[in-house]
Amino acid sequence: NPDVINEAVPGNIRRAEHFISFMKKIVEHLKTRLLTVAGPRGGVISETPLAFLHRMITTTSLEAKPLKFAYSRLSSLLRTLQVPNLDDYNALTDVADFASLVATYSEGLPKFAIIMEPNGSSIPGASDPVIQLACLDASLAIAPLFKRFGSVIITSGTLSPIDLYPKLLQFEPRVSESFNMSTFRPCIRPLVITRGSDQLPVSTKFDDRGDMGVVRNYGSMLVELCSSIPDGVVAFFTSYSYMESIISEWDGMGILRQLTKSKLVFIETKDVVETTLALDNFRRACDSGRGAVFLSVARGKVSEGINFDRHYGRAVIMFGVPFQYTLSHILRARLEYLQTNYQIREQDFLNFDALRQASQCVGRVIRSKIDYGLMIFADSRYNRHDKRTKLPGWIQNFLGDGQLNLSTDTAIAQVKHFLRVMAQPVDQNKLKEVLLSLEEVEAMNPPTQMIEAP
Repeated sequence: NPDVINEAVPGNIRRAEHFISFMKKIVEHLKTRLLTVAGPRGGVISETPLAFLHRMITTTSLEAKPLKFAYSRLSSLLRTLQVPNLDDYNALTDVADFASLVATYSEGLPKFAIIMEPNGSSIPGASDPVIQLACLDASLAIAPLFKRFGSVIITSGTLSPIDLYPKLLQFEPRVSESFNMSTFRPCIRPLVITRGSDQLPVSTKFDDRGDMGVVRNYGSMLVELCSSIPDGVVAFFTSYSYMESIISEWDGMGILRQLTKSKLVFIETKDVVETTLALDNFRRACDSGRGAVFLSVARGKVSEGINFDRHYGRAVIMFGVPFQYTLSHILRARLEYLQTNYQIREQDFLNFDALRQASQCVGRVIRSKIDYGLMIFADSRYNRHDKRTKLPGWIQNFLGDGQLNLSTDTAIAQVKHFLRVMAQPVDQNKLKEVLLSLEEVEAMNPPTQMIEAP
């Protein structure tokens, strides 16, 4: 915020004791709002930052300007006091950050929404009222880059469909290109499995996900794939709750016991330390030759930044289409904002977001020219034209008609054939054809000649 960068901290919060009194009033106001939301006359409340700020100022007699400086003033105070463990003040830092953002973005078109819910807990019956500040406009994050730099290059393997990004990020691209993979062999094999071996459709649609036939088919599919694929396999589910429920069912059916005959099983949790330890042991199991399968969640830690190159990821299985929870009040607010201001239809955004997440998940499997892996989309909805055409072009180029609408047993036959072909020695001459030589790189970047002025 320019005010915070260019202006001095307001005088009424410069002294430490005055600032602490200031923060106490903010905390008490938030507590009151939470009690109201959780009370008998409460319920889900959505407000603009301006409405929330007006009520806070009216109730507490605070001024709007000092609120903009709450976060920077608290950071300054903690540094001055040389606090040894800043983690102890994370909750207070969140409050100060919340206050600064509300005050900063209270003017003009509301690009944030404040959602208050009486129960934000995932534990049934638990009372845990929450106040959430949700950013509705992704362009806020990248706008400073566009303002500061004359040329900005946005590049990724999952910018698909590419025409939606200029709308979401509010810019006009001068150049928009989609490139194919430069490969010397068909190193990825996407497969769309729509049916189990018993020919019953498989899907994580809300109406189907609890069906025991679907649960059993998914379990049998995973067992057969893990029996046929060496080294590491990664399986992604649409949510933590769905993963937990299906693993529980698999345990009762004896599927996990069958799975451990071919691979060790590791599971992602919401605990970062546990997941990091599980990943480390997963890699050790792959290195030892025992093989392992990692069960994880789309939009989780593993799907965003962890690579499963070489023998750590010979296959990625995407169980279902990872749509966001459509009853989320934050998502509803964002969808309404996109429809009203950018004319992006609800279903277009939901499909775009879900297929982007699926692409990020399966993209973990390929990380170099000599790498190879299977991308398995296990849901009948991937067979639909409107879904699979939103996958990145570099995946679609390898997705032929023969890899669509497969049952588990026909997919297994393709898996075995692909792995036999990829197990052959790398043709070094063909590999050199898709790599630049040192001379070619130097020719692309000729040395700059220095001319001395007389």
